[in-house]
Amino acid sequence: MSPQQQANPVTGGCFCGQIRYAFTPPEIATVNCHCTMCRRASAAPFVTWLVVPTTQFSYTRGQPAELASSAEGTRYFCAQCGSPLVCINRKHPDWTDITLGSLDHPEHFAPTRDVYADTRLDWVTPIEKS
Repeated sequence: MSPQQQANPVTGGCFCGQIRYAFTPPEIATVNCHCTMCRRASAAPFVTWLVVPTTQFSYTRGQPAELASSAEGTRYFCAQCGSPLVCINRKHPDWTDITLGSLDHPEHFAPTRDVYADTRLDWVTPIEKS
């Protein structure tokens, strides 16, 4: 990410525009999660998450609905259009996981690793380790 991108907040939101959010870089990890819960909740073969400090994240329009998807995690989504937006995990409550696909400019954030690769679908190409 360029210095100019670091100075500006990163924005995103749901498909219908009812929910908007912003966060301030620079602490960002980007991962592909292959767990079965992410697959089922998103109806996708995996979910790419940006992990940012919770103190850096805020909703700027609307409030999402929530789903306790497990004893450890709560997922937040738009009740109007269903877009998955955020997950908060009790194992790391100081971090907010944001769906890459809900960003206004997801092209700026390439995933660098896979998590829960043991449940990755066989036909999904893993991220190469360098």
